[in-house]
Amino acid sequence: MAAPKESNSPAIPVLYEDNHIIAVVKLPGIPSQEDETGDPDMLTLIKQDLKIRHNKPGNVFLGLVHRLDRPVGGAMLFAKTSKAASRLSEAVRSRTFGKTYICVVHGKPAKPQDRLRHYIWKDAKRNQVTVYNKPEGDAKEAILEYKVCAEAGGYSLIAVKLHTGRSHQIRAQMAHIGCPLVADRKYGAPNTSTVSDIALWSTSVEAPHPVTKERQTFRSVPFGSPAWSWWTNDQLELASTTFLT
Repeated sequence: MAAPKESNSPAIPVLYEDNHIIAVVKLPGIPSQEDETGDPDMLTLIKQDLKIRHNKPGNVFLGLVHRLDRPVGGAMLFAKTSKAASRLSEAVRSRTFGKTYICVVHGKPAKPQDRLRHYIWKDAKRNQVTVYNKPEGDAKEAILEYKVCAEAGGYSLIAVKLHTGRSHQIRAQMAHIGCPLVADRKYGAPNTSTVSDIALWSTSVEAPHPVTKERQTFRSVPFGSPAWSWWTNDQLELASTTFLT
């Protein structure tokens, strides 16, 4: 995908595109949508690119179906029509929209594989969440599955399947069980001078196509953070495919 001509914004790799949807790789550090910083965001960058590549007059429609935290990279799926946006949003609500991730954490969870159910409350002013073990006030249920795929040097490579899409969910839940993500100092990670990007990557999104209904999977292999270089390609591939259906 070409970057907008009028900016120095990075190119956004395209995994798949048709008349209804576009799957891309979000680069770490880019917001999913416009925020108070005014920095280039995924929604705006892709709209600009579609306008240029397809020579579209006027405004370009693009529906934000799900989000990734700003420091997180990997696969994202967007809708190119309002009908596709509506149907994909329904897939998210009905939990037929699958999301898998890999992360590198400090230490090792007590269980090699587990299903975590917590309750998360977000402090919007601080952009930080609190995790509870049981229902608490306005806290929302947060569920994920994880599996430890490799261990080395006091770190663990972990595959994660989300069942809910709460803000900072993986980061907060892993920290809550004593395994903060590498470089995620917001949730208690020790200072790691060699790693600046949070070691979390969206390895796949799965969803029924909004028109054909065929289930599709869009995958992305992690890159960028030195934390990924601690593992072999085979280890990263195993972790990335652990929860694929």
